Amino acid sequence: MSSRTSSGQARTSGERAVARHGWVQALLTVLGGLLAMAAVSALGLWAAGAADLPDGAFAPVVLATMVTAVGGAVKLSGSAGDLADTQAGLTVIPLSVTLTGALVIAWGFLRPLRHRAVAGAAELAGWAARIAALWLLALTGLTLAARHTFDISLGNDALGELGDLFGVSPEIGFTTDVPLSVFVGAVWLVGVLVLALLVSRGAPLPAGLLRFQTSVRPAAYAMVALLLAYVVIGVVVALVVAATRGHAAETFAVILLGMPNLVWLALTIGLGATWNGRVEGPFGLPMPHVLDEVLRTPDISELNLRTLSEHDGRVWWLLVVDVVLLLAAAFVMAARSPARVRAWQHAVHMAVALVLTVFMICLVGRISAHFGLSVLGIGDLGGGLAGELFLRPRLWGAVGLAVPWGLLTGFAGALLARHVRRRGEVRAEKAG
Repeated sequence: MSSRTSSGQARTSGERAVARHGWVQALLTVLGGLLAMAAVSALGLWAAGAADLPDGAFAPVVLATMVTAVGGAVKLSGSAGDLADTQAGLTVIPLSVTLTGALVIAWGFLRPLRHRAVAGAAELAGWAARIAALWLLALTGLTLAARHTFDISLGNDALGELGDLFGVSPEIGFTTDVPLSVFVGAVWLVGVLVLALLVSRGAPLPAGLLRFQTSVRPAAYAMVALLLAYVVIGVVVALVVAATRGHAAETFAVILLGMPNLVWLALTIGLGATWNGRVEGPFGLPMPHVLDEVLRTPDISELNLRTLSEHDGRVWWLLVVDVVLLLAAAFVMAARSPARVRAWQHAVHMAVALVLTVFMICLVGRISAHFGLSVLGIGDLGGGLAGELFLRPRLWGAVGLAVPWGLLTGFAGALLARHVRRRGEVRAEKAG
């Protein structure tokens, strides 16, 4: 009789779990993430002037921005007739859009799991699978719709005259690599859901994984808090700049499309990392202007504290900000850890977490863009229709610098948190 009762209770509990996070909740989670990403993309592109794109290109550009935000591949193509040649390419992740979608989807994923200590692996996998299935359907639709072609004006100079003479009518378009975009978008979603489980102290874990929450969850939470803190600081600084120096539309475009791209780059530079890059032609980097000054040289430039300080000495404040925020993150990590964790263990946890964080920033923060047009082999005759921009990190140097930073700040944060009452201390006192 008791076994039947237990079985009935288990079924009832399982049915309630499915009701809490069934297909309707999964649909709301996916739609919420997509709508948030679409709103941020549209507002950012509108502030950047994309609403004036010809031939109704604004909506497809918004969709393409959403696809690239989850790591999808957008291909640029050009056509200018038999007597002309065009080349174009673009690789950039609008991390403001990425972050918005990740936060909304993570919230929707975690909300039905609140107030529970443990959840079965099958239950969590089923809930994640519902979200993933709907996400893949939606992402497939986005990638199929994110394509467009529109004309480019050659202007009224020599290049424009050549175009009129030979009947050259250049076009540029973009399309998506559907299989690759869907695959990478699926990996992105898995990463978001796993990170959400790792960061949230209130989210249940399968019983077999509970032993990892002591070392993983506090460190994951600290790193997410660190990244979000940089974004908040960047937004505040950008709003102050917009209020005092003007250029409000451009500033809001940066905030809504690429603020994490800038501030997470600043995080790595404050650690001492070096990025290589170059800017040529009509392309330019958004604020601060010092980035454009350093990179607009005939050769490949180095972007680090030394080269930036040659143009603006205030760049050394990046080092100070890194010290303060990394110590704060290490303190939070230690305060959220059980009391039995030793200082050297905090240092190791912080180092591993910071290495993974810097590695992620180096992967998603790369930028590459180029465009060129030539008529009869003559290119960019004063028309400003050719340019190149790229920015890439010295990956292993940046990752290597994260190790000592993590060890030092992790150990210091543990010492600062010694007098903070943490989990396990009350029990230890009673046991004594």
